[in-house]
Amino acid sequence: MKKLIVLAATAAFIATPAAAAPGDTSTAQGAATAEVVAPITLVHVNGASLNFGTFTTGDAGGTVTVDQAGVGTAAGEVTLLGGSVEAADAFTVAGDANRAFTIATAGGSVTNGTDSMNFTTSAATAGTLDAAGAAAFSVGGTLSVAGGESAGTYTGSYAVTVAYN
Repeated sequence: MKKLIVLAATAAFIATPAAAAPGDTSTAQGAATAEVVAPITLVHVNGASLNFGTFTTGDAGGTVTVDQAGVGTAAGEVTLLGGSVEAADAFTVAGDANRAFTIATAGGSVTNGTDSMNFTTSAATAGTLDAAGAAAFSVGGTLSVAGGESAGTYTGSYAVTVAYN
């Protein structure tokens, strides 16, 4: 009978789940942070424009290139006229101080209502806002002239986008 009691007691001990003893759990608090930065804003400088100047086209055309410093050059049968004023376009950026950003520009076209000419743009691909949260950059481009376009003033636009890195 003693064997039966010992076996029964042993079986009861094995089948009974252990009770949790005090100190088997612990809780701690985690940390959370968030940072809101000033939105990035892009402003076109009043009165600025990507100006490809004044030129003649010839029959075969060519290109007019304006670099980011505003210096224009012609190629092919395109000739910039004396007194022509070429200029790069200008933009300012404002936002969170010392933060880096990217610059993306798209091409466009200029038209006089009858004829049009396409252009590509060139600008820095990145910049960094200064300690005051400001920066500036210029946009140049290359105008494709087919040749034989009608005389007149051509106008158009293009898109520029800036974004925080």
